[in-house]
Amino acid sequence: MSRRRIRPALAGPFAACLVAAALFGAATPAAKTLLEDLGSFTAAGLLYLGAGLMALPFASSREVRGLRPNPAQRRTLAGAIIAGGGVAPVLLLMGLHAAPAASVSLWLALELPATALLARALFAEHLGRRTLEAVALAAGAGILLASPSGFQFAWAGLLLAGAALAWGLDNNLTARVDGYTPSRYTVLKGLAAGSVNLAIGLATGHAPSARSAGAALLVGAIGYGGSLLLYVGASQRLGAVRAQVLFATSPLFGVALAWGWLGEPVGLVHLAAGALLAAAAALLLTEQHAHRHAHAAERHVHRHRHDDGHHDHRHRDLPAATSHVHPHRHAPLVHAHAHLPDVHHRHGH
Repeated sequence: MSRRRIRPALAGPFAACLVAAALFGAATPAAKTLLEDLGSFTAAGLLYLGAGLMALPFASSREVRGLRPNPAQRRTLAGAIIAGGGVAPVLLLMGLHAAPAASVSLWLALELPATALLARALFAEHLGRRTLEAVALAAGAGILLASPSGFQFAWAGLLLAGAALAWGLDNNLTARVDGYTPSRYTVLKGLAAGSVNLAIGLATGHAPSARSAGAALLVGAIGYGGSLLLYVGASQRLGAVRAQVLFATSPLFGVALAWGWLGEPVGLVHLAAGALLAAAAALLLTEQHAHRHAHAAERHVHRHRHDDGHHDHRHRDLPAATSHVHPHRHAPLVHAHAHLPDVHHRHGH
């Protein structure tokens, strides 16, 4: 695929990441309003159960029947569920107990440098100069947020750093899960992580009222479930770090909602950090990477188009630019084109 054609083909995942960011960013201040009646484990459990239940009607597509994920894919999914569905949301909600929602929303910018560090150290993902600059800008936003309060919320900051690290691992694993559609991934992650955290919450005496439980399920369905459905497919096509650069705009939506709904103050430091995050996202749009590379034969499932230079199997009456999902096979291939570290380009450099 030429350099001129890569951007139209990736317009969908770019937009999906930004919408996912808006949904998740709005969920942070919304979740804070629930914590008075719910403990952190109970709230995390209900949020993820809501996500899983929301995706359930979309997870029985005939297109993916007969797909059998291999053991490596199952282990990757299990790691993502534990890190991103079990550990990270509990730490996030504990942080929300200790600090304002606006600060917590922006501290989530630490998720991007954590994702990049793990992507490079553990998964050998290629990071170009502009991507590294975007990561540095997002890290600068996190430093800005720590400085104005004089570490008044140091404990909350440590909790959010732990959540960011857990979600960073989750992001890298999620980008490599190609044996599950986004809907099935969301169902498995939501129901598994949600059930465990809810059981812990109930065992520690945090039984929710019917009203609070319903509200948490609703927030989870929209803010977590909708976000996951969009983000998983996008990260498979953009790679963990590039997807996270776009998703790092989620704090901007969280701050806006915390100001407009909860009446929390928004200062110059929040605006400056938000500007850095916006600049980081803009940098991603200008990066290009191309070289000759080889692909081994494989069989997997993910959302794809037929104008990307990789998917040459045919469908009757389906335009090449139509995005769709089904299990498919790839023959060995050697070629050169502009690409990102998506599910087809995990090669080293």
